[in-house]
Amino acid sequence: MIENLFKRILEAPDERKTLLRHFQDNSIDWMQACGGKGRCTTCKVIIREGLEHFKPPTLAEQKYYREGALHRGERLACQAKVTGNITILAPREYQLPHMKYSDE
Repeated sequence: MIENLFKRILEAPDERKTLLRHFQDNSIDWMQACGGKGRCTTCKVIIREGLEHFKPPTLAEQKYYREGALHRGERLACQAKVTGNITILAPREYQLPHMKYSDE
């Protein structure tokens, strides 16, 4: 569920796809300055529930953790793959101006 998109629920049956790909498959625009290549942090998601349902961080994510650009409870949508139910937020600083977000 994407909490600040009015609690929008997505089906994400393919564990091989990233969160960003699932967003795209469901016509949800999500910030991604580098085109989903793991070269920036603009596609960051904040995890509210279900951290245990994420596959391990990729090398790109590990780099950003070391550099302090990602913190515990945050992942990159272009890198993260999930195996179960999660609840996430779009960070305020990366919300798109044409999208309508609900209160967190």
